[in-house]
Amino acid sequence: MSSKAVMTRTRAVAGVAAAGLVLSSCTAGSGEAGEPGEAASPTSSPSPTSTVAVGENVSLTDVGADLSFGDAATVIYEPDRKRGTVLELTVTKATQGSMNDFKSFILDDYTKAATPYYVDVTVENVGEGGVGGTPVPLWGVDGENTLLPAASFTTNFPKCESEPLPKKFHAGDRIKTCLVYLAPDGGTMEAVSFRPNQAFDPIQWTGDIATPKPEPKNSKKKSSKKNSKKQRG
Repeated sequence: MSSKAVMTRTRAVAGVAAAGLVLSSCTAGSGEAGEPGEAASPTSSPSPTSTVAVGENVSLTDVGADLSFGDAATVIYEPDRKRGTVLELTVTKATQGSMNDFKSFILDDYTKAATPYYVDVTVENVGEGGVGGTPVPLWGVDGENTLLPAASFTTNFPKCESEPLPKKFHAGDRIKTCLVYLAPDGGTMEAVSFRPNQAFDPIQWTGDIATPKPEPKNSKKKSSKKNSKKQRG
């Protein structure tokens, strides 16, 4: 077996325009997936079809809210027709990565051309239901207003330990995790979005995105000169 690990990457193209949201998703080893929330009832806003109980002391975040990194949003989350709860989602910070971080992975040309971003989030179940084993319901948004799904991995990625919600995630449970987004064609990520279905006016987080420090151009030359001097000595 190769020492290199294979990353399972979800590729998505989503155009947000007057005509609505168009999303196609394709994961290595799987078939096509539909729109986000396609298999679920309308979610994250009080609606006649939602059966999720919202506690008297719980105040849902307004749909369409513009938040800053560090702010929390309280939303209804229904990953399927049988399960649902209320989550408090906090996007803590975002950092631009480098494809050099993926040297130990086998990547296709599409992924090699992308710009990676690492987003730290906190998820707390402030409702009454259990939604264990489901993905964290957040998307990246790039400069073309394209929805970016979080990448999934078949092995550990130390730069950004990205995992779904634990198998058991009941009322009062809370986790901190990191999500990896790949902006295609060297693009940029501009925001993080909660948008569970096409009709939902998204809740979005924006803020300063940290960028990696550039490697000194002369570092390699200096290093090679030092090695040469040592060899001559």
